[in-house]
Amino acid sequence: MASLQTLTKSFLGWVVFCCCCCLPLLLTSPLPPKGAGLASTDHHVCRLRKIRFQQPHIRNRTYTLAKMARVLDQDTDNRLIGQQLYVNVKENNRCYMMKKIVETVVEDVLLTEAKDQYPYVEEVAQFLATLTLELRGCKPSGHREHIEKNLEEMKNKLKQLGKNGKTKAIGELDLLFDYIENACTDAPKKGGNKKKN
Repeated sequence: MASLQTLTKSFLGWVVFCCCCCLPLLLTSPLPPKGAGLASTDHHVCRLRKIRFQQPHIRNRTYTLAKMARVLDQDTDNRLIGQQLYVNVKENNRCYMMKKIVETVVEDVLLTEAKDQYPYVEEVAQFLATLTLELRGCKPSGHREHIEKNLEEMKNKLKQLGKNGKTKAIGELDLLFDYIENACTDAPKKGGNKKKN
């Protein structure tokens, strides 16, 4: 019985110690800054699984479509998809940038009259649209004026080139495929038919 009383007193002593010493320390310690745990979540929503780009069928369709359109593209002075899209854009915002470019190409090019002129357009458009759907939570971090400026320049060039702009955009689908893969997957693709600007 004496040992039970000793045990109870020891336990009560620990409870009092914790309430008097530990609890105030816990209550007065600073909280992590607001949004501190969001970086990894933001990173996750701006990521696609590498396997999405390793499907030979859709890669072949996209590259074939680009090759067909390049034959019709007589304008060698302009480029829509290239490193100019990333001017002053932080690396962690490149996936968001490519998401916006893909949305533009799908809506303004692939789902217009181009679907009647080229085979595989609807299939490639559907694939690209599913990528942007997976990236729907991807938002830019920090200032977005450079992103908006570069996106607007690309859209203006597309409009300015008219029908040939759409042909050029289809002719650069292989570049678009590579750019979104490199920007939105953790491990950039090695080798392949990657073109440089």
